[in-house]
Amino acid sequence: MRGKSSKEKAKLFTRRSLMMAGGQAALMSVLAGRLYYLQVIQSNEYTMMADENRMNIRLLAPLRGRILDRFGDEIASNRQNYQVVLIREQTDSVEQTLDRLSELVPVPEQDRARVLKETKRKRGFVPITVMDNLSWEEFARINVHSPELPGIQLDVGQTRYYPYGPLFAHTVGYVGAVSERDLKNLEPDPLLELPGFRIGKNGIEKFYDLPLRGTAGTSRVEANAYGRVIRELDRQEGRPGNDLVLTIDAELQKYTVERMGEESAAAVVIDIHTGDVLSMVSVPSFDPNSFTTGISTKDWKALQGNPKRPLGNKAVAGQYPPGSTFKMIVALAALENGAITMDHEVYCNGSTKLGNHKFHCWKRGGHGKLNLRESIEQSCDVFFYDIARKVGIDKIAEMSNRFGLGEKLGLDLRGEKSGLIPTTDWKRAVRGERWQVGDTFNAGIGQGYVLSTPLQLAVMTARLANGGKAVTPRLVKNSMEQADNPTQTEEPADMGLNKTFLRYVQAGMFDVVNGKRGTGRGSKIKVEGWEMAGKSGTAQVRRISKKERLTGVLKSSERAWKERDHALFVAYAPYDEPRYAVSVIVEHGGSGSKAAAPIARDLLKAALRLDPVRNKDRSKFVNKPQKKGETDA
Repeated sequence: MRGKSSKEKAKLFTRRSLMMAGGQAALMSVLAGRLYYLQVIQSNEYTMMADENRMNIRLLAPLRGRILDRFGDEIASNRQNYQVVLIREQTDSVEQTLDRLSELVPVPEQDRARVLKETKRKRGFVPITVMDNLSWEEFARINVHSPELPGIQLDVGQTRYYPYGPLFAHTVGYVGAVSERDLKNLEPDPLLELPGFRIGKNGIEKFYDLPLRGTAGTSRVEANAYGRVIRELDRQEGRPGNDLVLTIDAELQKYTVERMGEESAAAVVIDIHTGDVLSMVSVPSFDPNSFTTGISTKDWKALQGNPKRPLGNKAVAGQYPPGSTFKMIVALAALENGAITMDHEVYCNGSTKLGNHKFHCWKRGGHGKLNLRESIEQSCDVFFYDIARKVGIDKIAEMSNRFGLGEKLGLDLRGEKSGLIPTTDWKRAVRGERWQVGDTFNAGIGQGYVLSTPLQLAVMTARLANGGKAVTPRLVKNSMEQADNPTQTEEPADMGLNKTFLRYVQAGMFDVVNGKRGTGRGSKIKVEGWEMAGKSGTAQVRRISKKERLTGVLKSSERAWKERDHALFVAYAPYDEPRYAVSVIVEHGGSGSKAAAPIARDLLKAALRLDPVRNKDRSKFVNKPQKKGETDA
C-alpha cells in the first residue's frame, strides 16, 4: 500500500511538472511571438518612433524681406542679433536659472517678468527669448558659462534694422514681438510661436507683413535624453520674404526732414502723372530701431507726452482746416455749375454782412474790386464768401470729392483719415441742425467744418496741375521699375472738367507766387523754366472775438504756441510742364506764406534737382540737394 502510494505520488508530481512546463513553454511561446512581432514585424515603425524621440524638428525663421526706396537704397534691412533663449523643460527652476544669468549680464525686471509669464503660457519645449541684441562680449561671457545655466541656449538670429532711423518711421513703420493679442487676431502661423520672431506693427511693415514675412525653414537635430542638442542632421532654409520697392526717394525724404527742422509739421511730394509719393514726412518723428529692440518705459512716456505728437503720422492722419488752399475748389465749383463767369467781380471793403453778423476778410482794409484770378492771387475772403453763397455747399462738396477731399485715398498705410467735407444732409444727420448760410461762408474759405489731410491736399494739387486727371497716390511699386520711366501705371481717368476754367484757376495760382500782389510772392523759384504755382493758407484754430478785432488781434508770435494759426501751402512745378506737386502744413506756424511757402518752394526745387529725367547725373545732388532758400539752379 505504501509503495503504491509512492508511485501514485510520483505520477501526480510528474503530471503537475509537465503541466507547469507546458504552461511555461506556452508563456515563452507567447513572449517569443510578441518579441518577434515587435522586433521583426513592427521593426520599422518602432525604429521610426525611437528616432522621433531622439530627433527634433525645429522651425527656422526666414529672413524678412527688405524695403527699398525707388532707386534700390535699403530703408529696412536685417542684421545679426545675438540672443539668449530659455527652454523650460530643461531646467528644474526657471527663477534660479534667471538668477544665475543675471550674475553674468543684467536681466531687466520687465524681461524677467515677461519670461516667467511666458513659461506658464507656452509648452515646455518651446524656446522663450530672454534677451536679444546682446553685444559680442556679453554673448561670449554667457557662452563660456553655459554648462552652469540649465535651460539656457544661445542663438544668432536676425533683427530688423532701419539705417535711416527716424526719417521713414511713419511711412515704413517698425516690427515688434508677437503679443497675445496678435496670436488671437492673426491667421495661425507656426512662425508666430518662435522666440524672438517679429511682425509688422505699423506702416508698410504692417500693411505688407505677410509677403515680407516669408516661409519658415526646418532644422532636424539629434538630442540626448536631457533635450540637449547633439548635432544637426538636416537643414532646409526657409524662403526669405519678398523685397518691397517703394516710390519714395530716400534723398528727397532726407532733405525734407532736414528742411522742416524743429517744426511740428507734415509734407507730401507727389508725381502729378503717376501718383508716386516721392516724399512723405511727419515731424517730429521717432527712431523705429528703439521699438524693434524694445523701447524703455521712460522713452515711451516721453514720446506720448510730447505735445507735437511724434508718434502720429500727420501726413495721412492729421486733419486740418485747409484754409485758403481750398479756394480753388470753390472757384471751380462755382464756374462748372454756372454760378459765376470768369469775369465775375466783387468789391471787398474788408468784410461782408450776413444778418447781424459780420464776416471779415484777412485784409482789414479790404482789397477793392477783384475778379476771380485776382482773388486767388490775393486770397480775398470776401470774394469767396460771395461765390460760395451763390453755388451752395452741396455743389462745393461734389467738386471737393472729385479732387480727393473728404474720402480716404487708399494709400497702403493703416490709419489714413478721410477728412471732412460737410453737406446739408451731413449736418442734419450728425448734428441734428439745419445748414446755415454762415456755414457756407466759413466753408468757402476752407474753415468751419471742412477738414483735410496733407496727403489729400497734395493729391488735390496734383489733379489741378495735371489738367484734371484723377491720379491716385501710391507708395509701393509692383517691382523694381526704372525710376526714370514715369509712365509705369495706367493713365488716370479724366475728371471731365472744363479745361478753360481749369487753366484760369491755374493762372491764379501762378500769380500767387509770381504776381506783384501774390500772397506767396516771397517764395518764387527764380530759375527759368522751373516757375512754381501755388496757394497759401492760414487756418484759424480759435475764434477771434469782436473785442479782439476792435482792440487789435495779437500777432502770431505774441500768442501761446497752441493758439497760433496753422500755416499751409500747396504748389506745383514747373508751371509750364508740371511734374511735381507738394503740400506743406506747419502746425501753429502762423502765416502760410511765411512759414509754409518757403518750405514748399525748396522741396519742389529739390525734387526737380533729383529728378533722373531732368538731371541724368543725379549723383552730384545726392546728400546735398540744395541749401535752405537757395535760388540758383
